[in-house]
Amino acid sequence: MYAWLGLGSNQQNPVARLNEALDQLAKLDRTVIIATSSFYRTPPWGDEHQDDFVNAVTQLETSLAPADLLAGTRGIEDSMGRVRSARRWGPRVIDIDLLLYGSERFKLDHLEVPHPRMHERAFVLVPLAELDRSLDIPGRGTVGKLLQNIDRSGIIRLEDGQAS
Repeated sequence: MYAWLGLGSNQQNPVARLNEALDQLAKLDRTVIIATSSFYRTPPWGDEHQDDFVNAVTQLETSLAPADLLAGTRGIEDSMGRVRSARRWGPRVIDIDLLLYGSERFKLDHLEVPHPRMHERAFVLVPLAELDRSLDIPGRGTVGKLLQNIDRSGIIRLEDGQAS
């Protein structure tokens, strides 16, 4: 099954944090990284009183069930020092979101796929479009079509993963 993950960080050298998360994702059981987008510097979303983020999207091939993949990504976040706070959309060392799991749609206790707000977020759609503009987000449309209606201002592709 193909799964798509969104990664983001705005603390402790965000480029290094994304690279560390990708290294750990590559070590997940029964999972192979197929492709990873460029890294993008993006303005904060929701809570705008914080540093810019660095975001990327990665495509995996996995035989893990969605709940097991979520447990694996949460384990990576925890090992990297992610602290979950009551502050929604606040700064973070690492954030790994399960965006898509094949073409499936489902809602579990702590997981909804497709990610319920990904179609509204340029910091997800821009790197996702780099990998596959024709990818269908179930119930929403293709990434390319969704991106036509999104404000992409402030999103800057980083050259060779270097923050500038």
